Amino acid sequence: MLDTLDAAAVRRWCAGGLVALKRHQGEIDHLNVYPVPDGDTGTNLVLTLTSAQQALAMELDPLPEDGPTPHGRALRLMARGALLGARGNSGVILAQILRGFADALAAVPVVRGRALAAALRAAASAAYAAVAAPVEGTLLSVATAAARAAERAGRDELGTVARAAADEAAQALGRTPQQLPALARARVVDAGGRGLCLLLDALVEVVTGERPARPELTGRSSHPPADDARESRWSTYAYEVQYLLDAEPAAVARLREELGALGDSLAVVGDGAVGTWNVHVHVDDVGAAIEAGVVAGRPHRIVVTRFADLPRPPASPGPDPAPDRRAAVVVATGVGIVELCTAAEATVLEDISSADELLTAVRATGAAHVVVLPNDPDTQAMANDAARAASLLGVKVSVVPTRSPVQALAALAVRDPGRRFEDDVIAMAEAAGACRYAEVCRASRAALTVAGPCRPGDVLALVDGEVHLIGVDLLDTCTAVVDRMLGGGGELVTLLVGADAPAGLTEAVREHVVHSWPFVEVQVYQGGQPHHPLLVGVE
Repeated sequence: MLDTLDAAAVRRWCAGGLVALKRHQGEIDHLNVYPVPDGDTGTNLVLTLTSAQQALAMELDPLPEDGPTPHGRALRLMARGALLGARGNSGVILAQILRGFADALAAVPVVRGRALAAALRAAASAAYAAVAAPVEGTLLSVATAAARAAERAGRDELGTVARAAADEAAQALGRTPQQLPALARARVVDAGGRGLCLLLDALVEVVTGERPARPELTGRSSHPPADDARESRWSTYAYEVQYLLDAEPAAVARLREELGALGDSLAVVGDGAVGTWNVHVHVDDVGAAIEAGVVAGRPHRIVVTRFADLPRPPASPGPDPAPDRRAAVVVATGVGIVELCTAAEATVLEDISSADELLTAVRATGAAHVVVLPNDPDTQAMANDAARAASLLGVKVSVVPTRSPVQALAALAVRDPGRRFEDDVIAMAEAAGACRYAEVCRASRAALTVAGPCRPGDVLALVDGEVHLIGVDLLDTCTAVVDRMLGGGGELVTLLVGADAPAGLTEAVREHVVHSWPFVEVQVYQGGQPHHPLLVGVE
């Protein structure tokens, strides 16, 4: 049991809170129906706190108005990192909560129970001040309830106050559907409030050494409520605009008024030290929202999301997915690759053009837990969108960012339904990440690459997406790229033969590996993929 909250405890709190958010990321995404039902609150909170932890780990130079105490500095760094990495409405509000918390405790010599209560009150007040139109039944209500309970405790024992705040936050979370009709209709509690409860429970665990016992949440949303335009993703405002802004407070005050007239879900938070602000708003006129930032100061790291581009959950959600069933969905092309993935009990899509198609395939599995292997950066973006939409239907989708079919095969090889789904996804991701990949193809036009200029017809060998070798002879280039990859270590080489590979190519490559690298195992499969005579994986 800790008597005070020191710098080491702050770091453990940040790390523990991030672990908890990652563990419940899919669940929180699934709860997300307000203010916009885009199923990304859990993801946004994870990204925001990840940035906070990175700021703590990097030990940045002292900031202006940095805390005079070690714990004050740690809290300032945590808040600063959250501000710079805040994503979405929930992430912006969380960043302001951490800012209020840090401001209240930075100069306090010893942080005990009453100081913690004052910090929670400051955090809740800062969160309300950041939002242009505060709504009850959200993260704001949960933060206020936690602060009120901490103050009522009237004690200086740190653990007692932390427990009181976390317990009341959990109770307040359960009341959110009574306060916000959108939550009641969807039969869920507030997603942002759920995230805050996890952070408060993580604080209790750091202080007391015991994790609070909480009942598992049940219930899921069916589809976005249609009778309230301001709660429907496809009504009223079409875009989410978010950017960092370097500006003076007076200019930001004018910016709030201008953006408030342009849209809703407006949240503007700052660090009060170096004049950096995080601006979030939903609007129709993207240009006007960005131009307002230009007038106020220097906007940067601008992100614009068009809600219509996100996959729309179907009007009829269909039957509930089987809670004990898992599935894998792979996006790949080539007769042999499809057969290999199918043999590994995966659903294979050979050609998709939208997140909606991928969402349909995920739902067709009938599973409540689905892992998606996209095998391409563009497809990965669609997979992430489909995962957010699937969460609204009670399906937890984890996207393993594979960039080549050889990585997908490595991931499927370690898949184990006997593990917890989350642990299985981690094992698959580790296997995919440990598999370096190469692809050999012919240049269709002249170009300047990182390996030098190439001409039409040249043989290109790309390793992990970058051109490493340019050759004239196909076999020589294939053996050279395998040698280069094995030079960095490896025990297993997988060769996928393309549809247009000349006869004898892979036999020659295999024989080269056997003679040049006698302790390396070689597996050869007929992949049938177009455009690439050979795909190589090294594990």
